[in-house]
Amino acid sequence: IQLPQDIVAMQELIWRVRPDLIVETGIAHGGSLILNASMLATLDMCDAIERGVTFNPNKSKRRVLGIDIDIREHNRRAIEAHPMSSRIQMIQGSSIDPVIIDQVHSIAAKFERILVVLDSNHSHSHVLSELNAFATLTTKGSYCCVLDTIVEDMPKDLHLEQGWGPGNNPKTAVWEYLKTNDYFEIDTKIQDKLSITVAPDGYLKRI
Repeated sequence: IQLPQDIVAMQELIWRVRPDLIVETGIAHGGSLILNASMLATLDMCDAIERGVTFNPNKSKRRVLGIDIDIREHNRRAIEAHPMSSRIQMIQGSSIDPVIIDQVHSIAAKFERILVVLDSNHSHSHVLSELNAFATLTTKGSYCCVLDTIVEDMPKDLHLEQGWGPGNNPKTAVWEYLKTNDYFEIDTKIQDKLSITVAPDGYLKRI
């Protein structure tokens, strides 16, 4: 459930960073899990071609880890039935629950290059907690992508039911996080290139 521009941006980032783990908070229908897993499969195939070896998908260590507080059963079944399912691991629980955070960090410790995508609850406090929990998993030169920062720039009455809106959203959480963390910078080149994006100020590069 993304704008085409942000889908292309994510494809380009995955190709540039070449991560072996992508951590995503927020699964929804599972489309981004499948898309990102397919990009990792493409990386594996290209690596095999460059090395002159036979491509064996069963030996790949690249994975997508998705976390969601409510993985609906029909969505789980659809994801697990997909050809990319062997590259996907899902955890059900709140992304800011200390038990879940510890579980994610334990899994991430087995990987070398990590890209993080935050796209669950869009309130300021929740996203700030996610940033504090997971941003440091991002490896140098990789990205922590905070989606739906556009909420800050949209009319408040569009988000009355959810509770977030101007002043209380992912962008304000990014601004707050960067006040005390100088190992990230906002990659303005990405949003300038996209022109239209759900994540202005949300593409954070680990420096």
